[in-house]
Amino acid sequence: MPANRITMSRFPILLICVVILYRGSPALQLTGAALLFLGLMLDTVDGLVARRTGRTTLFGSVLDIAADRTYELVLWVCFADLGMIPAAIPLIVVARTTMTDALRTIGVARGVAPFDQHRGTVARFLVGSSWMRTGYSVTKVTAFCGLALARALSEFPAHTFASAAAALMLPALRTVAWLAVALCVGRGLPVIVGVRETASATHP
Repeated sequence: MPANRITMSRFPILLICVVILYRGSPALQLTGAALLFLGLMLDTVDGLVARRTGRTTLFGSVLDIAADRTYELVLWVCFADLGMIPAAIPLIVVARTTMTDALRTIGVARGVAPFDQHRGTVARFLVGSSWMRTGYSVTKVTAFCGLALARALSEFPAHTFASAAAALMLPALRTVAWLAVALCVGRGLPVIVGVRETASATHP
């Protein structure tokens, strides 16, 4: 299935980006930031392809979320390890992700896609609305690509325009990162709060 192949291609792209983050020259890291942007944008492309071809599946939905989670967890941990964001950010995201993804397996086990497991208006807005999904995606892409760019610029010699720009960018990017975490937690709350409803629907 074309959409699933696009999703799968995101994994090697992420691996290359991580290697570049740690081992690449400043110029190569600039390229890595662009490559990371491509990997993140493919999250939108695979969904569009699936819908336009009429081949949306439960497996594709779960695979898409798995790719998103891998990007989020790996990148937050990497940027924290590089000292660019507080360690609290990946810790919060790991805890939220572990809880929500584990609870969502209840619905997936009965053939319901993760984003279709919520009935309440507020829950559906937080988890599945285009406004929230787009807003969350924009903050993540801005944070991840911005941090990758700041990392690249910071590797240029001290007292250059590039290194000065990196220092100026970092505080704003940390704010965006915290905004992404807030949205991440907010979108996870309906999953946690609604677990009893999901479980009762599974075992009437």
